[in-house]
Amino acid sequence: MTALFDPIARAIGQIGDRAFLGVLIRSLLWAGFAFLALHLGVSWMVHHLLAGHGRVVEFIAEILGNVAVWVLGYWLFLPLAALIAACYVEPIARAVERRFYPALPQVPGAPILAQLADGLIVAWQILLLGLVALIAILVLPGIGLLAGLAIAAFALGRGLFVVVAMRRMDRATAMALWRAHRWPILLQGALLAAAGLVPVVNFLVPVIGTAAMVHVAARLGGDDGRALRART
Repeated sequence: MTALFDPIARAIGQIGDRAFLGVLIRSLLWAGFAFLALHLGVSWMVHHLLAGHGRVVEFIAEILGNVAVWVLGYWLFLPLAALIAACYVEPIARAVERRFYPALPQVPGAPILAQLADGLIVAWQILLLGLVALIAILVLPGIGLLAGLAIAAFALGRGLFVVVAMRRMDRATAMALWRAHRWPILLQGALLAAAGLVPVVNFLVPVIGTAAMVHVAARLGGDDGRALRART
């Protein structure tokens, strides 16, 4: 049980690192920008579509629109977190390796563009599936919520792990490692997804999730993983 929480505990313990704080600030800015864009888009639609229907109708629609913005923003934050994390893997991973694995040898990984592309593709897929899950919640609340959490666990588990692993191996090897250890990785993703449902804490998910997956990849990564286990 301790091993399950150890990657996230180590990541939280490093939250004061300058690299972590830099990515956290950028994550907050991106999340704020996305929320503002969503709010402005809904407001424009309300005024554009209901123009001429009376101020009372517009007022009620605007209130309902604002509620919808908050619900969408809250529910879709985890896919957005995966997208943000994919853009800032390198500085977080370097900070973790610098503190915990300073003797880790330099090895060629997958091309940077391949790492970023994989992370972005997964994030967009999860974003679309998250919208589907949100619709399912409205129709079948219990099943929809479970589906949404499962999607988020997959996104933050598989998505972050593969992107992090690709820093030190090619994509095929990273995918093979993911398939061989998918359940422990998905458990980490589930913990991050649960944290993502907690207000304020959810803003830490892109940083904490990436850092935690560096530890997971280090422990599962073949020869490097065995060497690192011996060190820690």
